[in-house]
Amino acid sequence: MMPLSRAPLAAAFAALALASGCPEKDRDREDPNAVATVNGEIVGRVDFEQELGRETAGEPLESPPTTEQAELVKRTLLNTLIERTLLLQAARQANIQVSPEEVDRRVMRVKSDYPAEGFSEALSQGQLTMAELKQKTAQLLSIEKLFEQHVYPRIAVTEEELRDYYEAHKDQLAEPEQVRAAQIVVKGVDEARRIQAQLKEGKKFGDLARKYSLSADAKVGGDLGFFPRGVMPEKFDEVAFSLSVGQISDVVESEYGFHLFKVTEKRAGRRRELNEVRRQIETRLLEEKRSRAQADYLKALRDKAQIQVNEAALHAVPLKSRAGAAPRLAEP
Repeated sequence: MMPLSRAPLAAAFAALALASGCPEKDRDREDPNAVATVNGEIVGRVDFEQELGRETAGEPLESPPTTEQAELVKRTLLNTLIERTLLLQAARQANIQVSPEEVDRRVMRVKSDYPAEGFSEALSQGQLTMAELKQKTAQLLSIEKLFEQHVYPRIAVTEEELRDYYEAHKDQLAEPEQVRAAQIVVKGVDEARRIQAQLKEGKKFGDLARKYSLSADAKVGGDLGFFPRGVMPEKFDEVAFSLSVGQISDVVESEYGFHLFKVTEKRAGRRRELNEVRRQIETRLLEEKRSRAQADYLKALRDKAQIQVNEAALHAVPLKSRAGAAPRLAEP
């Protein structure tokens, strides 16, 4: 399943703490307990304040925010919640169904990102019950299904678009120069010098790595595999890319200890053919198209929606930080 694009729903999907029950159409538009109504459905002030607290959790304010800053934060959140309410309404109209098993699987995915007691602690700090988390998870899944069933099927990447992107980005898609190197790392410089002497006597690099090296790659003779510039620490790159195949470095000091490197292979950079990067390009273009389609779909919903913001109630909501954050829902 393709990841659901975060724009323009990132904040709503990140916390999903707005309680979304059945539409309440009979309340006064200026009900002080509502910060907005969306097609007659209320965005409650209490729920809005809880969501605002979660959005600012763990972010102690060095000084009180200005009126303009507070209003911007609140209005941005309200806009996100309005968009989510519109999408949940559309999901209900489309009869989108989410099973308890789907909710449980997603919650387990979220839980797996935390250490043993971390998940329960995050729920407690975020003042979110498991039942509430499951409700918000069901809402997220409903919105995902709405896009997957009613927006994404109309999206495709043409062959012409693939070729145009390839021609415009050949340099970025090229395979960079790479080296394959092995290392021996020890704690002290004297030990590194003794190993260096053994190498000069003809001892095999891999054997000495397995015997002396402290790195996890010692069990495979210190083999680091192939890597381009920028993946390893800068000092490693400087040494590895300056050596010839078969050449062993002098002792190199780093924050990890004292190293000896041997370059075993090199691959020159090359331009990749379209068939080699076709899937990569298609994935990128699909993500871009889906993001635009989400925005267009939301705009269409907003254009025909009846939305009223209770400015007095919104202005009265205080902006304050809280100590903890609720668990973050994983993307699909």
